[in-house]
Amino acid sequence: MKTSLTLLSICVILSFSSPAFASDPDMLQDLCVADLTSPVKLNGFACKEGSLNATDFFFDGLANPGATNTTMGSVVTGANVQKIPGLNTLGVSLARIDYAPGGINPPHTHPRATEMVFVIEGEIDVGFITTADVLVAKTVKKGEVFVFPRGLVHYQRNGGGVPAAVIAAFNSQFPGTQQVAAALFAATPTVPDHVLTKAFQVGTKEVEKIKSRLAPKS
Repeated sequence: MKTSLTLLSICVILSFSSPAFASDPDMLQDLCVADLTSPVKLNGFACKEGSLNATDFFFDGLANPGATNTTMGSVVTGANVQKIPGLNTLGVSLARIDYAPGGINPPHTHPRATEMVFVIEGEIDVGFITTADVLVAKTVKKGEVFVFPRGLVHYQRNGGGVPAAVIAAFNSQFPGTQQVAAALFAATPTVPDHVLTKAFQVGTKEVEKIKSRLAPKS
């Protein structure tokens, strides 16, 4: 009986300390403006020394649409700790995503954050895929909100004939983005062809063709 109670206590403690129940670690001071040039490596960024500066907490990069003349017809403008050093340890960030007609933000994940998008122009088709391979999809219009759970593969597409845009919010100062296709076909060093041919049930020529199209431009 005593052993069972001990095991139960350990399970309860582990469940409340698991990273799955948290976003970024809680801050231990009022603020910690990131020193992005510091050689110190830790989970986040070292705190900048010196007096406070309002510019450390300011960013105007989301005010205007980004250029959508890209391969995917979309562009992401991040407002994370790399752009706003004052976000360090605060556990939040934003991004603006602009889409040309027919443009997509291709399937990707954010390993460190849940994402919530608010449509500010046009409308977009969105979807995420659960670990049971179930697609949850919807068309989201101006003024509406949609949530992508942390870590799940998701996408957005502008299926309309006019430009569209969203503001995305994250519960992480630096949520990270991993594009599914680029991760598999444009990694350095490359993922072996025999892994990709078997995983996707295609031939080597098809794999090499995709790799050549997704290879970083020199």
